[in-house]
Amino acid sequence: MPLPPLSVLDLAPIPEGGTVRDALDRSRALAQHTETLGYRRFWLAEHHNMTGIASAATALVIGHVAAGTQAIRVGAGGIMLPNHAPLTVAEQFGTLATLFPDRIDLGLGRAPGTDGATLRALRRDYGAAESFPQDVLEVQAFLGDPQAGQAVRAVPGAGTKVPLWILGSSLFGAELAGMLGLPFAFASHFAPDALMPALETYRARFRPSAQLAAPHAMVGINVVAAETEAEARRLFTTPQQAFTNLLRGTRGLLPAPIDDIETYWSPPEKRQASRMLARSLVGTAGTIRAGLEALATETEADEIIVASAIHDHAARLRSYAILAEAHGGLDAVDAHRSAA
Repeated sequence: MPLPPLSVLDLAPIPEGGTVRDALDRSRALAQHTETLGYRRFWLAEHHNMTGIASAATALVIGHVAAGTQAIRVGAGGIMLPNHAPLTVAEQFGTLATLFPDRIDLGLGRAPGTDGATLRALRRDYGAAESFPQDVLEVQAFLGDPQAGQAVRAVPGAGTKVPLWILGSSLFGAELAGMLGLPFAFASHFAPDALMPALETYRARFRPSAQLAAPHAMVGINVVAAETEAEARRLFTTPQQAFTNLLRGTRGLLPAPIDDIETYWSPPEKRQASRMLARSLVGTAGTIRAGLEALATETEADEIIVASAIHDHAARLRSYAILAEAHGGLDAVDAHRSAA
């Protein structure tokens, strides 16, 4: 069966034994690698005060990645809009769109992407999330064609019409994306429970817009692929440890894989972390292919975006290559290039 095109979600993870510079260079190398494999997009996400994530200055990292690639779309998955003034976001992404025409995506999220103390350091208004729909419209207006008498313009930005996406892990984002006629990306790689209700809500509420004539849904999953099932399961202990650490409230660098995850987590931690990682495909090319087909049938997704928290850089590159092989390779992905 034909499968939806593949994209990449990268957090610029800082591995144990590595540095921030290592993480940023590896993200750029991964983008170059996945570009040659035919992946459609390479997205980076905004997180703050996370010692294992190097993409806090997301627009800058997008520029770093875009400068090292030729054709793959590069963007934010996403910018946490309540942390920023809409004008600033429009200026940043208008600049990126000017430097890298027809290659920049702007995914907008409502969550803070950090903790309470960091919110204060960001000078974030605790009520800012309530104005998220209005802020989205404001960003869209700043990136659109200037209007007569418009006193404030994004320079650069005005007229670039950078494509907007709404990101979500609940029904709120799904409903908003539908009402605004924007593409929708669901974070099922860490919040899988509401995936199907969110897709149903988005499609039911969708109203055509100047940007998009019909619903376009992207589904997030984790993929760890390797030459053997045993090696894939071992590599997968890295995200399993990372999610366990998240539950414990302990932050750190991306951990190396271990031989026995059962010695690391408690039964309650295992249940909760496994639930968060439920939308994960782990194994060889055959296992991954079967999982992709099942996901496509279940969700009718228009795109699949893949996170792969793998400690070893070479193993991460290989995982994305095996995924491309399982998907069908360049020809299968290129067939969808004309989609939204």
